[in-house]
Amino acid sequence: MDQNDETTTILATCSHTHLFPGARCHLQGLPDPTTFATSPHPLDLYLRFPDGAATDAELLTEPPTLSVPAYTTGAGTAIAAHTWTVREFTGTGEGVELTIGAKSST
Repeated sequence: MDQNDETTTILATCSHTHLFPGARCHLQGLPDPTTFATSPHPLDLYLRFPDGAATDAELLTEPPTLSVPAYTTGAGTAIAAHTWTVREFTGTGEGVELTIGAKSST
């Protein structure tokens, strides 16, 4: 069985119903959160928002970006696909918190 993180989808709970600069997503289930916070690598994520909405996403690290497809919030608002810069990776002991930066121009 392959134990490589890049083939595993990681749950990320987000702080708000949509992403914006300063929003945070908490990655859960990483085998070594402390190491990941200092040396992140690409991951497939499953974003879960507090209103019950969820979507797949892709974390890239060269440069650090979060690519999120279009999704609909729990209230029915359509959110367009965006790629966001990741401003910061912070180890929280049990996981890693991503702080969202600006929309990426790439």
